[in-house]
Amino acid sequence: MLPFSGGRAMAYRFNGGAKGPRKRYLVVHGWGSSSEYMSELTAFLASTGAEVISLDLPGHGRSAGRFLNVYLAISAISAASARFGAFDAAIGHSFGGACLALASAGFLPRIDPIETKKLVLIGAPSAMGWLFKDFGRVMRLRPQVQTELEAEVGRITGRALAAYDEPRSMLDPSRPVLIIHAEDDKEVSADHARAYAAQGEHVRLFWANGFGHRRIVGAVPVFEAIEAFLAEADKTEKSLESDDRTVLSIYRIPVRRSS
Repeated sequence: MLPFSGGRAMAYRFNGGAKGPRKRYLVVHGWGSSSEYMSELTAFLASTGAEVISLDLPGHGRSAGRFLNVYLAISAISAASARFGAFDAAIGHSFGGACLALASAGFLPRIDPIETKKLVLIGAPSAMGWLFKDFGRVMRLRPQVQTELEAEVGRITGRALAAYDEPRSMLDPSRPVLIIHAEDDKEVSADHARAYAAQGEHVRLFWANGFGHRRIVGAVPVFEAIEAFLAEADKTEKSLESDDRTVLSIYRIPVRRSS
């Protein structure tokens, strides 16, 4: 259980006792989800011998609390970084992916950016304003109430809602990024993937059509794309571990093929 300002978050560590050169990955789920929902991907990554940290965001899974917002999510991600160190890659789904992008950029005041060499964003939104607009329409909020709702974002997170929608170099050009999305995603429009991809040549876009927003996190083609992306490395890149002993993973779990 990781303490942070405002709460505590549960983190699961796989291959933490392995010795020798190995990668370290962080996995973050989406809104209304948990580490359990990401378990197939986590097991797949752990089967490579990598150290894998899977995080339950506040108010989700086995983490404490009843609430979640961007500030709490990024605070929990920052706590994982402080506890386990730099990551070779951070992989996030939906809201979790968006928060990883923000966390790696040091977007929120008073929270240091996490250190990760690569990012994998699965079905992740590239902006936040649309969520509040859609909510306001569904709830038929009066204009004044809508304005107050949107202003609350700034009060809670320290950044105005408009800042979340600005075209931004959120994805550091020196950091390779893999965007995975399905054009049939009914929860997060494929336009968000295109917006990320437009940020530069360091961003690669992989379409996982047919898997929608949910099944995408357990799809074999997605695992294969992630595996290939993570395997690409500069020959001079050094692992986070320098011991030369062999890694033996204890998490050789078969991956169930998605229908």
